[in-house]
Amino acid sequence: MVLVGVIIFKVTRGAPPPVAPDMANPGASSSQPASPGGGGSTAGAAPDISQMPPRERFDRLFNRIMTAAEQGDSTQVERFTPMALGAYSQLDSVDIDARYHAAVLRIQSGDPAGALALADTIEAESPGHLFGYLIRGTAAQVRGDTAAQARARRDFLAHYDAEMKANRAEYLEHRPALDEFKHQADTR
Repeated sequence: MVLVGVIIFKVTRGAPPPVAPDMANPGASSSQPASPGGGGSTAGAAPDISQMPPRERFDRLFNRIMTAAEQGDSTQVERFTPMALGAYSQLDSVDIDARYHAAVLRIQSGDPAGALALADTIEAESPGHLFGYLIRGTAAQVRGDTAAQARARRDFLAHYDAEMKANRAEYLEHRPALDEFKHQADTR
């Protein structure tokens, strides 16, 4: 078994890394602060996340992926997304912001159905929450479902004013994504 493992290691080590297509960055902006300790940079050695609490691990990986996506580094996005989703699955408590981050990762990795499931949980926990509509609209766009996209935009606009008055922390953190989605909804 060890010999087979060594052979597989030697064969795959020499293979060039896979090249993934460029990914869009739905839901994050360059104004999002990078986490200290390497979470906001794709260059250099990554921090040892194995000793971090699950939420910090998830947040660091998410920030690293968003930074890579903004820089067009699809290899980094592809490499770290499974790790981030694994860290998400280890969270002992999940808030709306974490669900939104996981949905963004699912959309970027080609899993709009998984993102829609997260939108359902957001809407069940907080009816009218803008992230639910933002996720639904983005997932519909990826799937090419114009009717679902129009419905998500219409629902987003119907709840926008009341929700923004709530001054939710997650809205402040993701204001650029909300503003962009609102702009798209207003112009369609």
